[in-house]
Amino acid sequence: MKKLALLLPLLLIVVMSSSMASNSEAAEPAYTPFTAKPGTQAETVYIHELRLDKSGVHVVVDPIEWYEGEAAQEAFAKHEPDAGIDGPLDGYYIVNPDDTLATYPVAPNAEVLMQIYDRGGLDSDISWNEPISLQKFIHVFGQSDLFDLSSFPYHITIDHGQITSIVQQYIP
Repeated sequence: MKKLALLLPLLLIVVMSSSMASNSEAAEPAYTPFTAKPGTQAETVYIHELRLDKSGVHVVVDPIEWYEGEAAQEAFAKHEPDAGIDGPLDGYYIVNPDDTLATYPVAPNAEVLMQIYDRGGLDSDISWNEPISLQKFIHVFGQSDLFDLSSFPYHITIDHGQITSIVQQYIP
């Protein structure tokens, strides 16, 4: 009986700690490629400028072609046949066919999802699809001490001529 009394607390500690570890791993989402919602217009862009005036927020973008996985391999082979390597080094490939810029208004309630940015020097880890306000995005986009957010691609969703969603694409 004494052995059982000694082993029971130890057994509970082992069970609880393994349960906590598996729960914390399950809570951490993994990377998933951006997928546009059916029936929406989506573009992948570099954001060149965010303008805020009395009519609202406007974004100046350079549309690009974004490829991942097998599609990146195919695009790389097509665009870089003499590169001397088998494919894109980090599993993604970007094609920017021209430097034409477009300007879109941003809906006041636009969803903004970030992967990595300067959180005030406290935490610069990846946090997949972290929602932030449009105002915060404007603020952090203007800071380049830790990250230059203009060097990341973004997936934008356009509805009735205005941006309703901005999703930062993480690049390794």
